[in-house]
Amino acid sequence: MANESEKVRTGFYIEKEVLDRCDDLLSLANVKSRNEFVTEALKFYSGYLTSHKVENYLLQTLSSVLTSTVRDTEDRIARMDFKLAVEISKLAHVIAYSHNIDEQTLEKLHLKCLDEVKRINGAVDFESAYKYQKRET
Repeated sequence: MANESEKVRTGFYIEKEVLDRCDDLLSLANVKSRNEFVTEALKFYSGYLTSHKVENYLLQTLSSVLTSTVRDTEDRIARMDFKLAVEISKLAHVIAYSHNIDEQTLEKLHLKCLDEVKRINGAVDFESAYKYQKRET
């Protein structure tokens, strides 16, 4: 019965320059013979090729998981945005019903709010709006 350390004699052709380069690297590879060098090189290259297959598989799997996670997060955010839009719409209708604001004032308010939201990058602060309306700032 053959065990893992059993060696097999085989022959192959190799370019002279490659063989010379291997001979020059024997000490760097920490091996004593060409046979050991070739064995280590083949183990390394086999591992390298296998790792690419594993890497591609892992990248595809990770990509799939991330895509699914992002999609679920987008769905949750979209549902929450919809709920918030409904609440804002209700507030806008209540305020519009209870206050008598002409179109010119509404247009000025729209432009002011547009400018403010751009300036503060969407981080609306009720206290700042209150102080502005009370002319405290």
